[in-house]
Amino acid sequence: MNPVTLKQLRYFDAVVKHLHFGRAAESCCVTQPALSMQIQELESALNTMLIERARSGLKLTVAGEEVAQRAARVLADVDDLVSRCVHGQALMTGSLRLGVIPSVAPYVLPALLEQLKLHYPALQLHVRETQTKPLLDELAEGKLDVLLLAVPVTGADCATLALFDDPFLLAVPAGYPLPAQVRATREMVIGERLLLLEEGHCLRDQALAYCDFRQVNAVDTFGVSTLATVAGMVAAGHGITLLPSICLDAEATGRGLRVMRFVEPEPFRTIGLAWRMTSPRVADFRELGRLLMMGRAG
Repeated sequence: MNPVTLKQLRYFDAVVKHLHFGRAAESCCVTQPALSMQIQELESALNTMLIERARSGLKLTVAGEEVAQRAARVLADVDDLVSRCVHGQALMTGSLRLGVIPSVAPYVLPALLEQLKLHYPALQLHVRETQTKPLLDELAEGKLDVLLLAVPVTGADCATLALFDDPFLLAVPAGYPLPAQVRATREMVIGERLLLLEEGHCLRDQALAYCDFRQVNAVDTFGVSTLATVAGMVAAGHGITLLPSICLDAEATGRGLRVMRFVEPEPFRTIGLAWRMTSPRVADFRELGRLLMMGRAG
């Protein structure tokens, strides 16, 4: 029985990502015949077909799906091993691939970048901003080193570090008919047009969980992918929303919004870091968390 090699797994991983032999070969900087031969040898070593080749294109078999998931984890572990040897004991060196959810990135990253420039100017930071699920997938596949998002995360084999709580507030148009000094309640949402981020954003799910979606008569999220757009629509009188407190300075100031705290217990999310359990860079991630908190305090 021939052994499975890392080269075979890397080439197979490229095919999984591109579902095209030519593009996969190009991404691996090899010829297509060389890549195809490695895939054939991998299938021979595993004694199973991994890829179906049809007129419509490439498709993974059931076994191929399982091997793809396992290969991604193996390659991520190998990358972590290499990272441990390369970085050694030096703190915040080399490159760091950070994934951030959109409802956090604009309000936290500027201060963090200033802290990194001040304390670790040689660090090569690469930022990826997208929704929670793709971030977790890319973390598991080794494409990202650490995530900044709402924790805890479900269904993910990763370690987390909670940093701070981020309360939600009710945002309504400035002329909304409510008494002064009133606190918001979830009942205020009933019968109103609730504007939220589009599906896939964890902030949407957290807001709906607090409001109890079964009691919400109208939810309109069509095409809304940023909190800036949501806040602008509320200010223009198109509905109400729940805004996280970290965005208020940027999105609520000067817009003609009225923002109210909720009655106790106030809804909130916890913002923190997440990384692979096997990562050797825990000290880096904890330092990143410390710098994030310094940026917020400053």
